[in-house]
Amino acid sequence: MRRMMAVIFALVLLGLPAVHAVQPDEIMADPAKEARARELSRELRCMVCQNQSIDDSEAPLARDLRLLVRERIAAGDSNSQVIDFLVVRYGEFVLLKPRFERQTLLLWLLTPVVLALGGIALWFQIRRRSRGGADVPAPPLTSDEEARLAALMSDDAKSG
Repeated sequence: MRRMMAVIFALVLLGLPAVHAVQPDEIMADPAKEARARELSRELRCMVCQNQSIDDSEAPLARDLRLLVRERIAAGDSNSQVIDFLVVRYGEFVLLKPRFERQTLLLWLLTPVVLALGGIALWFQIRRRSRGGADVPAPPLTSDEEARLAALMSDDAKSG
C-alpha cells in the first residue's frame, strides 16, 4: 500500500507544472509577448541567486529584471535587442549561457580541452601498462616456493 501511495505521489508531482516566481501582476495581456518574456527570462541569470534564471528566482532584483524585460518587449524590442540592452546594462554575467566570443573563449574551450588531455593521458597509461605486462615474464618459482605451493594445494584438496 505504501509503495502504491509513493508511486501515486510521484506521478502527481511529475504532472504538476513547473512553479515559477512570476507574479500575476507581471504577466502581459498578450500571450505571445508573455511567452517571449518567459523565454527570455529563462536565459537571464538572477544576480542574487546566481545559479537560477530570473524566471525561477523570487529575489526582488529578479522581479525588477522580469519587469524590465516585459517593458522592453512592450516597447517593441526584439529578443536580441532586449538581451543586448541587459548585457550593456549588467554585463555578460547576466546571461546564463554566455556568448561564444573572444572574452569567453577560455570558458567555452577549457572543458573540452581538459577532457581531451585527460583521455589522451589515460590512453597512454593503459597502453604503457598493457605493454609492460606482456614483455616482462614472471620469474620462475624457487624450490622452496614450489614445496610450499604443493603443501598448500594438498591441504586444500584434503579440506575440500
